[in-house]
Amino acid sequence: MTDTSAVAKLETWRQRIDRWMMIVPYAALVASTLAALIAGEFVPHAPAVILIPVVALAAAWILWWVTLHPQWATDRRRMLIFFAGLVVLIYALVFCSSLFGFFAWTGYLYAAYAMHTRVGRLAGCTLVAIGTAFAQGGGWPALAHPTPPGLALFALLLLFNMMIANAMTFLGSMTEEQSERRAQMIDELAQANRKLEEAMKENAGLHAQLLVQAREAGVLDERQRMAGEIHDVLAQGLTGIVTQLEAASARSVDRERHLDAAKKLARDSLTEARRSVQALRPQPLDHSALPEAIGEVVTGWSRLNGVTADLIMTGTPRPLLPEIETTLLRTAQEALANVARHAGAGRVALTLSYMEDMVTLDVRDDGAGFDPSSPPEPGYEGGFGLSAMRERLSRIAGTLEVESEPGAGTALSACVPALGIAA
Repeated sequence: MTDTSAVAKLETWRQRIDRWMMIVPYAALVASTLAALIAGEFVPHAPAVILIPVVALAAAWILWWVTLHPQWATDRRRMLIFFAGLVVLIYALVFCSSLFGFFAWTGYLYAAYAMHTRVGRLAGCTLVAIGTAFAQGGGWPALAHPTPPGLALFALLLLFNMMIANAMTFLGSMTEEQSERRAQMIDELAQANRKLEEAMKENAGLHAQLLVQAREAGVLDERQRMAGEIHDVLAQGLTGIVTQLEAASARSVDRERHLDAAKKLARDSLTEARRSVQALRPQPLDHSALPEAIGEVVTGWSRLNGVTADLIMTGTPRPLLPEIETTLLRTAQEALANVARHAGAGRVALTLSYMEDMVTLDVRDDGAGFDPSSPPEPGYEGGFGLSAMRERLSRIAGTLEVESEPGAGTALSACVPALGIAA
């Protein structure tokens, strides 16, 4: 059952009680009047000609204060006036005939209806209990000629009525307070549910917005990845091909060797380009660990460019995340490509160091060097290498340090976190 249905059910019960309170007092008044008229049980000085106006006044009193003006139920001053008048009328009717005890008990209903505090209800029920006990004890004739047994009976009836009335009033007050607290809790829960629904709707909007941003970020990241792959694979391969073709044109003696090297570079570049489009790892890492893959790159580069190149390894090799190994391999390829393109070096040394929490790749050459504060502008002759390496390394929380000066060679140091596959 939902919070709204619980509140509606509680409200329905209250409306039923209110309808009964509209009908029962009138029915009890009519029944008491008919019983008194049929039995002819009146006090000597209160014949029917006096009783009927009192009955009509009681009915009009309830009609005006309750039936025609139900909104007055929350007005304490008006309800106090109404209840005081009702008690007087109950006493007057019981004084006329003890049979109006059937109507007197409806005063308990109005005590709970008109009195808004527990003390007020207890006081109201006590007044009604006196009138009810008076009717049950025989009415005015019994009290007009009191006897010790009659007084004892009246006292017993009064005590019994007061105990029952006040006990029922106390329980009714507790039940009403609990119902009000329960209704308040249900209302608070309903408000909390509405706020939760609003928050869920807002979260759904934020989730949709995050999905859009994540999609855009994924597109941007893929563009950056493809740009890096184009530079690392196609640009390097095309540069090597151009270099070999220029060498073949300039040297007729080694022409076939340079042409074969250019063909091999073209095939290898085409293969790597296809793998890049498919977001696959570089081919050397498919069948070899990172040290062996870098060793193959170094050996092939040395044979192709005729420059002595060595790979030194320190520490204990261990498998790293594919993204990290790919980045280190691409960094080695780009560093060697830069040496072949710009340095004019006679010797290159690469050092791959496995440490506890990081892995470093150092590339040193004895070439022409340059001023790191004024790197070459990007263009046809290059200039994208260092920025491409830094961008690729930054994506895996890596760093790149460059030390160089004109005529003194260049040293690159790439540092990446040593995150293993198990992590």
